[in-house]
Amino acid sequence: MKNLSIKEIIKETNGELIQGNEQYECINFSKDTRSIQEEDCYIGIKGETFDGSKFWKQALDQGASTVIVENVEITEEDKKQYPEKNIIKVENTLEALYKMANYKRNKYNIPVIGITGSVGKTSTKDMVANVVSQKYKTLKTLGNNNNNIGLPFTILRLKDEEAMVLEMGMDHLREIALLSKIARPNICVITNIGTSHIKTLGTQENIFKAKLEILEGAENPTIIINNDDKILNKWYEKNKKDKNIITYGIKNKSDIMAKDIEVTLENSRYTCVVDEEEIKIKIPVGGEHFVSNSLCATAIGKVLEIENENIAKGIESFELTKQRMDITELETGIKVINDAYNANCESMQASLKILGNSNQNRKIAVLGDMLNLGEYSKELHEKVGKAVAENKIDILICQGDETKYIVEEAEKQGIKKEKIYKLESREQVIEKLEEIVEPGDVILIKASHAMKFYEIAEKFISIHKK
Repeated sequence: MKNLSIKEIIKETNGELIQGNEQYECINFSKDTRSIQEEDCYIGIKGETFDGSKFWKQALDQGASTVIVENVEITEEDKKQYPEKNIIKVENTLEALYKMANYKRNKYNIPVIGITGSVGKTSTKDMVANVVSQKYKTLKTLGNNNNNIGLPFTILRLKDEEAMVLEMGMDHLREIALLSKIARPNICVITNIGTSHIKTLGTQENIFKAKLEILEGAENPTIIINNDDKILNKWYEKNKKDKNIITYGIKNKSDIMAKDIEVTLENSRYTCVVDEEEIKIKIPVGGEHFVSNSLCATAIGKVLEIENENIAKGIESFELTKQRMDITELETGIKVINDAYNANCESMQASLKILGNSNQNRKIAVLGDMLNLGEYSKELHEKVGKAVAENKIDILICQGDETKYIVEEAEKQGIKKEKIYKLESREQVIEKLEEIVEPGDVILIKASHAMKFYEIAEKFISIHKK
């Protein structure tokens, strides 16, 4: 293990050791006094409305060995109270976190895979990590801790791992550039360029610029892109001679492709074609977009010289994060697809396609608002309404102000009025489901996370499990 000593932390952060032992080595790091463990190093992160440095005593009282703080007064009485503890003051704890994470990353000569994109980052990350772990002990981003705090803390978890898979998210330009410079990925993945964050970034071209920032901290990386994405395909054609780019796709001719695709509600099967090789792949979740994600995982497996059978094994055994295409089958034969972790136009369309391809009795879509779309909200919700009709959804239930555009477009596209319900609350949605559901139905529940549609899924399932 390559732990950080107090001496190294002070040097890298330009910090001041108020008290402590320079030779002491910090193993685990925390920013939350509620979950701090014995011997942790507590970093008092300051946010817009919260100053973690104020809780340094609480961290030490709960077992932390070390605290890193900013803008707090440490008295002689304080030092006497914690004689065996390490106390470090820095100018800015967030900047200190970045420097510590970058220093720790530079101690390791291992594959570091950075993954970004508008849709499917987390599921792709999970699938990639499962493939990589067939050969290497692998550290990965937990959940979607993919921001300027989550990523550095992930890197600080490095111990004896032989590879690292990091998800990189953003809300604004230059955020992924920061993450890339901290992590220095040697394999960079861009899954797609969609409409997430279009409210803050304005155009898909700006979204693409933000995603492309993943290359800024990388030195001669292998770049892996989804060649079916129009924007990425155009970029590839311009840059394929100058950069080491590997493409994957279903539609456009790519280095790694899928053929003979069979998709059901529960799983997908296809043949992966790499040069003249063929690999039989089974994915434990339905949907063509997961086929695309698995092609990405296969590409990374090939770069890391993982055997074909282990690539297939890694894909087949991966598990989705909770509330992402989480299918529950009830005793009555009703299936509930809880895909309520988050939503944007592209993921809504993909989930509706899965619902439409199911062979259940009736297909019911319970949809909520997609948030943070700004002036594009009407247009993108209308696209979802069109997808409802295209996938021949039998019943549409909507809740949320912006879903009026889904309803209006679904009606225009031929969904009968009596098959559409626009409701005012999650409670009304559950009541309506109870009123209309029949044995053998399949129900898709999806909305942006803040709409809390996962509560609808959990409540409906709990009622029918009684």
